[in-house]
Amino acid sequence: MDLSKIPGLDALGNLKGKRVFVRCDFNVPLEGKTITSDARIVAALPTIKKLLAQGAQLILASHLGRPEGKGHEGAFSLAPVAKRLSDLLGFEVPLIPDCVGEQTRHSVHGIENGRAVLLENLRFHKAESKGVEVFGRELASLAEAYVNDAFGTCHRADASMVWPARLLPSAAGLLVKAEIDAMARVLEKPARPTLAVLGGAKVSDKIPLLNNLLPKINELCIGGGMAYTFLMAAGIGIGNSLCDDTLVGDCKKIVAKASDLGVVLHLPDDHVIAKGIDIEGAEEVNGDVPDGMAAFDIGDHTVTRFADAIKRAKTILFNGPMGVFEKERFSNGTRAIVSAIAAATAKGAYSVVGGGDSAAAVEHFGLSGKMSHVSTGGGASLTLLQGEPMPALEALLKF
Repeated sequence: MDLSKIPGLDALGNLKGKRVFVRCDFNVPLEGKTITSDARIVAALPTIKKLLAQGAQLILASHLGRPEGKGHEGAFSLAPVAKRLSDLLGFEVPLIPDCVGEQTRHSVHGIENGRAVLLENLRFHKAESKGVEVFGRELASLAEAYVNDAFGTCHRADASMVWPARLLPSAAGLLVKAEIDAMARVLEKPARPTLAVLGGAKVSDKIPLLNNLLPKINELCIGGGMAYTFLMAAGIGIGNSLCDDTLVGDCKKIVAKASDLGVVLHLPDDHVIAKGIDIEGAEEVNGDVPDGMAAFDIGDHTVTRFADAIKRAKTILFNGPMGVFEKERFSNGTRAIVSAIAAATAKGAYSVVGGGDSAAAVEHFGLSGKMSHVSTGGGASLTLLQGEPMPALEALLKF
């Protein structure tokens, strides 16, 4: 899939007086009916405001939570989202009680130019998450154009994500376009040298990512819990550190592949260790991790080596923390690495933070604004970086 060919909003031309179905990601955290973070709503505003300024009639749609598809469930209603949208936009955004049906059709035909309505939770219908064509066609029939601004769901073939895109003039919204443009700068035409800094707990999550990235990068730093399966594969003692014994062979293949491709691989050679994650006290050790101890962060020498690689790089992908950064005594490795990436970015490197725990880490240390791009996608960004199918993005390539 050529990410650069996915059309942006300008491809849709003049939208004044046209009904536009905008698939958003309003899957916000709630306590009762109170939104505890409106970040996803705020992230959608640039696209919404640009379309409103053109005089389009917006039909906003999203899922929220995981209702069982048995019809309306109050706990999963988008009513709080409609209220917050109304506050942010300065006019009432009515919540339509359903997303399909004759009453919905009647309601969306009454939208004024430059105004918006919000459909009720798409997942109140089982057909949404099952990608049912008939349901998708009914959604598409509400509008004359389609905009996908829900990057976090682009790896799913939900009905609202693929069928309107196939059936209507379609484009990526500003949020989705920013995500795919950032990933394209890493995956398709990176400035060299290109570095990936990977961490996190589960090596199983990263094997497909590594296989896709290795032909595209020049250097690779591996930290976090996933590093200890690699160290075991190299015959280094890891004590009680996190390890997936079933993937030792896969790690050996990754190391061999890196060598064959000329990718410089950096693994931790010193560690911050403790008897347990919740047991007070921590110390640094070089080389093997002693029996009865486990590693929860990279050590100072490893930080220096990784930081040197970061200084050399012109393109940097950061995906996964270097340790249990939520606990202060295991936070230095991640803090130092994200600080090094921020410094490299300030000097002209292009940095992409790959969502999920990585985004949480740069936010935790107050450095989100110092990165070139912080992905909002979580699972979607990982799927894209792994080179796996992205049904919703592929659907946009029809036009």
